[in-house]
Amino acid sequence: MRRSLLLAFGLLPGVLGLGFALYSDGVSAQVPSWPSERPPQPLPAREVKFPPYQMRTLANGLQVITVSHHEQPAVSMRMVVRAGSVQDLPGKAGVATLTGSLLDQGTTSKSAEQIADQIDFIGGALGAGSGSDLSFVNVIVMKDSFGIAMDLLSDIVRNPAFSPEEIERQKEQTISSLQVSAEDPDYIAGALFDRLVYGLHPYGVPNSGTPETLAAITREDIQAYHRRNFVPNNMILAIVGDITNEEGFTAAERVFGAWPRGTVEPLSVTDPPPATRRIVIVDKPDAVQTEIRVGQIGIARKHADYLAYDLAIKILGGEGANRLHRVLRSERGLTYGASASAEARKSTGDFVAETDTRTETTGEALRLMVDEVSKLQRDRVSERELSDAQAYLAGSFPLTIETPNDIATQVLNVVFYDLPLDEIGSFRERVQKVTPDDIQRVARAYVRPDRLSIVLVGNAAEFVPQLRRVGFTDLEVIPLADLDITSASLRKR
Repeated sequence: MRRSLLLAFGLLPGVLGLGFALYSDGVSAQVPSWPSERPPQPLPAREVKFPPYQMRTLANGLQVITVSHHEQPAVSMRMVVRAGSVQDLPGKAGVATLTGSLLDQGTTSKSAEQIADQIDFIGGALGAGSGSDLSFVNVIVMKDSFGIAMDLLSDIVRNPAFSPEEIERQKEQTISSLQVSAEDPDYIAGALFDRLVYGLHPYGVPNSGTPETLAAITREDIQAYHRRNFVPNNMILAIVGDITNEEGFTAAERVFGAWPRGTVEPLSVTDPPPATRRIVIVDKPDAVQTEIRVGQIGIARKHADYLAYDLAIKILGGEGANRLHRVLRSERGLTYGASASAEARKSTGDFVAETDTRTETTGEALRLMVDEVSKLQRDRVSERELSDAQAYLAGSFPLTIETPNDIATQVLNVVFYDLPLDEIGSFRERVQKVTPDDIQRVARAYVRPDRLSIVLVGNAAEFVPQLRRVGFTDLEVIPLADLDITSASLRKR
C-alpha cells in the first residue's frame, strides 16, 4: 500500500532522480515551461451511510442505543451521565471532576489495581471523566469480552468506592496541576475568557475547581453528588460494534435493568450575562509574548441556526477557510497560528478567536482580530470561502464514523443534545445546503463586534500603549498575583 501510494505521487527514489537527470544533462538545456492549468478538482464525495441503529428506554428510564457495526470484531460501550460541573454546589467547584476521576479507581468489590488488571487481561481500554454538562465511562473490548466488559461498566458506574486515600491522591494531583496552570498564560487566558463570557454561571468556573474549593470537598460531598446524579433515568448508554441490536439490549437489561430509578432535581443556575464589551489584561511582566482571546456568548448546540453559525466561525478561523490565519500569519507574520471556534454547550455556547504574538506586535494583532470579526458580521462571505469550509466539514465527516468508538460518540452527541438521530446520516447534505445568505444572517444575528470580551495575558507595561494607539482605551489591568476568576471583581480579596 505504502509503495503504491509513493509511486502514484512519484516519490520513490529513482523516480524523482530520473526527472532531475532529464533536465540537467548539458549546460544548454532549456528550463521547462511549467504547466499553467489549475490544480485538478477534488473527486466527488462518495456516499457514506450511517450504520443501522435502534434506541430503547428501559423501565427504569435508562436510554440505550445500539448500533451494529461488523467491520471490526470490537464493541464500544459509552455511558453518559447528564451531569457535570454545572451541578457542582456553590463553594464546591470540582466535585464533578473528582467524581469522574475516581470512578475507575476502585469499586466496593474491586481495587483500582484489580480493575486495571482485568481490563488489561482482556485487551480492552477503559476511561472515565467529567466535563461541564456530563460525566462518562467508556469501555472498548473485543467482541468475545463483551459480557465481562458490561459487568465491569455496571460495577464502576453503580458501586464506586470513593476511598479516602484515592480522594486525597486525586485532590493533591489536581491542586498541583492547577498551581502549575496558574502560571501558564495559555491556561490563564482561556479560564479568564470563560469567566468574562459566562459570568457567574458554572460555565465561567474551571471544571476542576480551584485549590480552595477542592480543599473544601469531602468524601460525603462526592458520595452525595454521585447518589444525586448517577441514576439510570439520568443516563444514556451507547453500545456500538460487532453485536446485534438484540444482544446489546439484552446485555443492558441484564446489568442495569434492576437498578431503581432516582429523583433528578431540575437544574437551577444563574443565567450567563448578555454580551458586553470588556477588555481585561493580566499583567505578567516576565512574558515575552501575549496570549490573546477575543469572543462572546453564542448559541446552544440544539439551536436551529447552529450549523450555519458553526460554518461562519470556521470561515473566521477554522478548518477549510481561516481568515485569521491568513491575515495574522500569512500576510503579516505576527504569529505561528490563529484560529476561531464555536463551542457548543447544553444550555448555551460561545465563540472564541485566539492567537499569541510577540509583545511588540500585540496592538496590531488585536486590532486585526477585531477587524476580522467586524468583517464577518458586516460583509457577505464569498462562495469560495463558504465552499472551502463546507468541503472540509463534509469531507472529514466519514473519518468521524470509522470505528465503533467514533460512531458511539456521534450517537451520544445527538441524543445528549436532544437532536434527531437522523441528523447524523444527513449531515453532509445539510452542510452543503448552507448558503452565503445563511452565513450573513447568522453573523448579523449572533456576532456583536461592539460587545466582544477580550483577554490579554502578557507584559502589560510594554503593550498597553500600543492598544491605546490602535483604539482600545477602556482597559482593566490586573497583576497576575491578584487575579481570582471566582471573585466578582476578578481580584483576590
